[in-house]
Amino acid sequence: MKKKTITTKTVSLVLAGTILLSSCVSTTMIQSTPSGAKVYLNGESVGKTPYSHTDTKIVGSTTTVKLEKEGYEPLNTSFSRNEEVDVGAIIGGLFVWIPFLWTMKYKPIHTYELSPTLDINQTTISKKNQQNTKTKVDRLRELKQLLDEKIITQEEFEKGKKKILEEK
Repeated sequence: MKKKTITTKTVSLVLAGTILLSSCVSTTMIQSTPSGAKVYLNGESVGKTPYSHTDTKIVGSTTTVKLEKEGYEPLNTSFSRNEEVDVGAIIGGLFVWIPFLWTMKYKPIHTYELSPTLDINQTTISKKNQQNTKTKVDRLRELKQLLDEKIITQEEFEKGKKKILEEK
């Protein structure tokens, strides 16, 4: 009978400990648009998006995130363990004080949008295409207006005019 009581107490303690400790864990999904970006957490490469991050940090802990993808600007941001209330940890804290350190958790999903990099060559080609769509007459008018407003000198006007007229 005594052995049965010890086994029951042990099972109860293990079960209670498991329930209390499970409230210490928080998980978030890190996503990016477009997906497939390299994920660096606190400076360490951990995988590619979408990436599931789980930890047992205490309330207020911050994790730095860097996302990198070829053709896109690197994105630096962070998230903290203070985004949502963890009811399980609060209930556990009523019985044992330690779980109060984990009363907050991460939002379930963090989605970040990456911005494409601006290629200097693409920008230059785009500007040239815009210039070519204007007629020579329009460009000469603009040049003359700059001269009239004394933004450019007569010499600069003559050089610009000659350049426009010589274009094919």
